[in-house]
Amino acid sequence: MRTIALVMLTAALNSTAAAAVCTATSGERRVALLELYTSEGCDSCPPADRWVSSLPSRGLGSDRLVVLGFHVDYWNHLGWPDPFAQKRFSERQRALGTRNGARFVYTPQLLLDGKDYRRGIFRDDFAERVAAINQRPPRAGIRLQLRRVSGNNLVVDGSVTVHGTAPSNEAQTYLALYENNLANRVSAGENRGKQLQHDFVVRELIGPVPISARGTTEFSRTFRLDPRWKSADLVVTAFVQGSTSGDLLQAVAAPHCD
Repeated sequence: MRTIALVMLTAALNSTAAAAVCTATSGERRVALLELYTSEGCDSCPPADRWVSSLPSRGLGSDRLVVLGFHVDYWNHLGWPDPFAQKRFSERQRALGTRNGARFVYTPQLLLDGKDYRRGIFRDDFAERVAAINQRPPRAGIRLQLRRVSGNNLVVDGSVTVHGTAPSNEAQTYLALYENNLANRVSAGENRGKQLQHDFVVRELIGPVPISARGTTEFSRTFRLDPRWKSADLVVTAFVQGSTSGDLLQAVAAPHCD
């Protein structure tokens, strides 16, 4: 059975305009979450960037694995300010590191379902690890509806239901908007002279959105789209994670629609 329902495109018509509406619903098996912490100011990061870009062609599409590339800002002082970096992403990496007992942060770092996955690009068991996660039943259900309104506003309406014995009292929902097919020529720092290619670059992260003690929530959040972002390459994702344990309950991805 496919783990994520097919993204459905419908036309939502009103008296003044026609707007595309996209919906995505998580399926009956768990989708894994891979977080890459990276920087254009780090000379060991490009191989990791290329590796995550290759994952869909290796059979690890978003129906099995949601990938998020967080560019951190703590290497910006080394001569090249990463244009994709955000302080908040560095803070998220540090918070997850503290939760996992790490004494420092580094790039490139991979986190699989919130846990450190060291030297992941040099290990040949990654697909097997993801497959094992996919075999687990989902601990939450996610439904998203995307609609473009008022030019550059992308509204995401959603609902989350935590299943069974999952810790609903500490579960939180995050929404991320990422962009694929990015390229940038670096003119200073450790990667000086290199043309770097990126996918899964997180542009905005919204959350945490709390979930009630009953294990349910409904929400509406808005991404404000930069006109420079390529609409066809934008993807919205949602994932549910334990605030204390860091355990991932479920994830889903929905391509952006106009």
